[in-house]
Amino acid sequence: MTQTSQSLALTNNQLAMAVSNPGALGTIEAYISAVNRLPMLTQDEEVSLGRRLRDESDLDAARQLITSHLRLVVSIARQYLGYGLAHADLIQEGNIGLMKAVKRFDPDRGVRLVSFAVHWIKAEIHEYIVRNWRLVKVATTKAQRKLFFNLRRMRPDDGGQSLDPEQVNAIARELNVRPQDVSEMEIRMSGKEMALENRDDDDTNYAPIAYLSDEGEQEPSSVLERQAQDTLHGQGLSDALNGLDERSRRIVQARWLQDEGGATLHELAAEFGVSAERIRQIEAAAFKKLRTVLAA
Repeated sequence: MTQTSQSLALTNNQLAMAVSNPGALGTIEAYISAVNRLPMLTQDEEVSLGRRLRDESDLDAARQLITSHLRLVVSIARQYLGYGLAHADLIQEGNIGLMKAVKRFDPDRGVRLVSFAVHWIKAEIHEYIVRNWRLVKVATTKAQRKLFFNLRRMRPDDGGQSLDPEQVNAIARELNVRPQDVSEMEIRMSGKEMALENRDDDDTNYAPIAYLSDEGEQEPSSVLERQAQDTLHGQGLSDALNGLDERSRRIVQARWLQDEGGATLHELAAEFGVSAERIRQIEAAAFKKLRTVLAA
């Protein structure tokens, strides 16, 4: 038995349980200390064990391959501590990825297990973070996942301030996503969680449950939408429209402020002697200016 195999055997009973539950050794610090004492396999030992597992389904060979790479999982899991999830949970998910990598490892391809396993370990940790980081999921598409896992790293500061437009555009270009996707992800990642119900007896400390439900009103989103419409149709909109040039004001009023069906882009294009696309551009610019004035 080699020195490596002896070292692995000495902690076999503990590590067999710790692979699926890093807290089994008492504390996460004890677990990390234990796995860091295990020497890595040499390439020849790794190839020999890999062949035993592949050709003979040798579970002891699988155990040695897994336990000798547990320190790799610890190192990778540490990179994801900024998401507020327990280190032990991240390690546990990474260990699952490591076991999947060992199961699929081909020792005859000339690739070390450490290089092959990194992908599987990160994939399991990523999936766990996305599944558990927030009650409301923040990354459901491939592009959103890439943005989710890179935005924190790419911020020029510690996250204490919002990104300015130049920083948003730089990140969007590097990750090949839209600037609005970067801004939206930043807002969602910086949002604070709040308990739905109050857990203490202080009646003056109102929780969201106290005001989110109102049997006499419509759904909250409908109420907010109606209130926004009332505001837009009031004095604020009138003042904002007065700030537009005559053509822009005419287009907005004809398209959106009629009691019945508004004018189409083509109708207004014929009126002003320009293309429908030009009318759309003027309309978009007018709405941008209106939003700026109404938000002031």
